[in-house]
Amino acid sequence: MKLAAFLAALLTATLATSALAATPVTLKADIVDADGVVTLGEIFDGAGAAGSIPVASRPMATVMLNAQAVRLAAARAGLDWPNAQGLRQIVVRGPAAGPGAGAASGTVAARGNVDVLTWARSLSAGEVVQPADLVWGKSAIAPADSPGEPEAVIGLAARRPLRAGAVVTGRDVSAPHVVKANEMVTLSYDNGGVSLALQAKALAGGAVGETINVQNVTSKKTVQAVVTGPGQAAVGPQADELKLARSSRYALR
Repeated sequence: MKLAAFLAALLTATLATSALAATPVTLKADIVDADGVVTLGEIFDGAGAAGSIPVASRPMATVMLNAQAVRLAAARAGLDWPNAQGLRQIVVRGPAAGPGAGAASGTVAARGNVDVLTWARSLSAGEVVQPADLVWGKSAIAPADSPGEPEAVIGLAARRPLRAGAVVTGRDVSAPHVVKANEMVTLSYDNGGVSLALQAKALAGGAVGETINVQNVTSKKTVQAVVTGPGQAAVGPQADELKLARSSRYALR
């Protein structure tokens, strides 16, 4: 069997929803994590013995997890969550954050004359944040996802045009793209000693850990892959691990 055909078959199997999940579970309406380590039992009702399995960390008051990565982690633990609602993100809050907390809800984390990071100059979409772009200021309200240290946003890229003087928030920035749309990338699969690679065309740009669509240049088949570096993408277990890692690292962004 040709390498490309073999890898395409593996990609299809990897991306297919497992039909063998043993225990149906339901997503909790309000997901609360008490100790900074998010487990399957905190995310799902009915997780049983698999409830103690960790899936991500919660370094801030609220963390947003990639729903597809959580579904795959649940499946590996023998749990079946079909995500019938088509959710893209799952919000997990700490006990002090309050119901509905998170970047999307705009919940306020602090009130009063508080220290906040602000933009020292206006940035264009895609610009990488430098130390000189940040300055401390005072604000009556600090958003829940306002970073506490400059290092949290330095080296990241502006998601959209940012105005000088505005309070810095996690949702202002994201990891810079290392793969551009229509760029040729090396698509790899690595699992249990089996390593395969082929050339594919990126149909969208993406940062490390982001999921993008790529097209096999030979078969023209389109699959989802996770960006692993400049000109690199992966499918399979390596991709699943990167999704979960990115969900934790870039919480609330």
